[in-house]
Amino acid sequence: MGGTSYTCWPVVCYPLNPLPDTVMKRENMFLTLVIPGPDYPGRDIDVFLQPLIDELKELWSTRIDTYDVYLKENFKMKAALTWTVNDFSAYSVLSGWSTCGALACPCCMEITKAF
Repeated sequence: MGGTSYTCWPVVCYPLNPLPDTVMKRENMFLTLVIPGPDYPGRDIDVFLQPLIDELKELWSTRIDTYDVYLKENFKMKAALTWTVNDFSAYSVLSGWSTCGALACPCCMEITKAF
């Protein structure tokens, strides 16, 4: 094996309607996307995320008939991206917000004592 390194970035989705103690369990985890390496996608991450975003938009605007195995009945499913979990630099890439400079924190804005 050579010294070549390779990285990838998984995108995982969780349904938030199971019982609270089962929400983040492995069996409720959906691997929806793997962004291949070896290079950091940076601002080009939109290219990889666009199919997922399109699917979520469709699931939000048009309810999809889905079968509930537990209740043994159909229901109309909607889906939404409620939040992301990432570090500050990934937040910058996902949101398009510059996380450096005077307005680095999108929450604090001008009310920061850093400058």
